[in-house]
Amino acid sequence: MKTTLEIPDEIFRKAKASAALRGIPLRQLVTEALDEKISPARSSGKKKTSPPWMAGFGALADLGAENQRINELIDEEFNKLEKEDLL
Repeated sequence: MKTTLEIPDEIFRKAKASAALRGIPLRQLVTEALDEKISPARSSGKKKTSPPWMAGFGALADLGAENQRINELIDEEFNKLEKEDLL
């Protein structure tokens, strides 16, 4: 079905570039995006599979607490005084 949509220029340019980078037509990108957005898996509470880009970006986001713990240990070690520093 054909339809007309009004899309802000900035989003249109990003979508067009994204489609080109993936080597697909803009209509396919829009169709996939709409399908993903309205798929029943999202609304039924089923676990959504991670998008492909998540493997390279954000997959380790849950390590924030561990990173903080490691940084605190490093700070503790750097703040210890050596015997020769006390003289």
